[in-house]
Amino acid sequence: MIRLWIASLQLAELFVSSVVHLIYGFYIFSSAVAGDLSQALNEMFFKPNVNIEVKEEVPNARAVNVDNLPPIVLVHGIFGFGKGRLGGLSYFAGAEKKDERVLVPDLGSLTSIYDRARELFYYLKGGQVDYGEEHSKACGHSQFGRVYEQGHYPEWDEDHPIHFVGHSAGAQVVRLLQQMLADKAFKGFENTNENWVLSITSLSGAFNGTTRTYLDGMQPEDGRSMKPICLLQLCRLGVIIYDWFDIPWLKAYYNFGFDHFNVTWKKAGIWGLVDCLLGNAGPFASGDWILPDLTIQGSIRLNSHLRTFPNTYYFSYATKRTRKIFGVTVPSGILGIHPMLFIRVLQMSQWRHPSDVSPPYKGYRDEEWQDNDGALNTISMTHPRLPIEHPNRFVANDSDCQPMEPGIWYYKIVEGDHILFIVNRERAGVQFDLIYDSIFERCRKHVFRKSPPTLPNYNQQ
Repeated sequence: MIRLWIASLQLAELFVSSVVHLIYGFYIFSSAVAGDLSQALNEMFFKPNVNIEVKEEVPNARAVNVDNLPPIVLVHGIFGFGKGRLGGLSYFAGAEKKDERVLVPDLGSLTSIYDRARELFYYLKGGQVDYGEEHSKACGHSQFGRVYEQGHYPEWDEDHPIHFVGHSAGAQVVRLLQQMLADKAFKGFENTNENWVLSITSLSGAFNGTTRTYLDGMQPEDGRSMKPICLLQLCRLGVIIYDWFDIPWLKAYYNFGFDHFNVTWKKAGIWGLVDCLLGNAGPFASGDWILPDLTIQGSIRLNSHLRTFPNTYYFSYATKRTRKIFGVTVPSGILGIHPMLFIRVLQMSQWRHPSDVSPPYKGYRDEEWQDNDGALNTISMTHPRLPIEHPNRFVANDSDCQPMEPGIWYYKIVEGDHILFIVNRERAGVQFDLIYDSIFERCRKHVFRKSPPTLPNYNQQ
């Protein structure tokens, strides 16, 4: 009877979680469509009928200085999107407008950390995405992907390094990309090294995995396989069907990033769809997707190959929406937590690793993983710490870390949920501007290797 009652509660929770996530996804999609339609109608019916006099402008110092600035690249997280997807909607809630030279790449929203790191390199340098022969064969997808006729920063090298800002899984994507640069892992680009990356800033970065993956359906025994009935299984089915139908205008508007797996109806056919649904083929069968990388075990496997480099500057913002009352971790208020995340904040704050399953690492303690932001555990977001802890320093005030030293993860803890600083700017309020202003100011005024750049939009002090 007790087991039946527990099973009923679990099914009820699965239903509620599925409905909440589906509604929010539809809300984001419909908001983007409505915004684009509104803009199109305005341009159609209210286009001003005026003659615009075109004047030849002489290039000024401001334009030249902007061209000389190292780009700041904003890398989205899971289910995210870059510039050009979802119409005029901004994943970073318009933060990219705060600086003169910001790039917002569109990477696979559910593809693995590895695949996204490869895509990010070619987005910047240009050329056809090469996932690597060995990796592609092992994971059952095409070796080559999207073609970038012109890279967004083709001059990128050690003398022209880049600032990266990654949200959630985007932070790990950038770390893996830097390691690939150090390992000279891109065929035809033998001169790469870790110094191509000037700085990495993490917003709620998924450095050490999250217990939410187990709540959503990943098996805590191995961190790779999924439970038969769970939220991730529903997600898997939806993604497979979405990709199989391959509706051009819909895929152009939003793409999960699995085109290199060739699971469309034209290429896979009916039996290919059946194979994917049964778990015999596709990204979910090979494990080459994002969730296995976000389990604690998956993060340890990934981190075992990633280094913190001595000439790169690192900064991290870890978010938290919990507090302790009489030694018990609980959500810190209801109104400040997004409805999509509230149930998970509560569940993660009460997380207990199954007693009949070996812990993910030696010294694991449940209480260390209870503070969270609804998607990631706060302990995971501060700095890389598994399987070994990287050099780090807690920051109470930004002035405490100036001048910054390279090779150290500076981190601070911010009160907020996992999506406070993306998509909906109004939710974050004044904190939104404070966080992003400090990020861009740090990149432009306090992080450099040779000499401070001449800035068009900041006054040198």
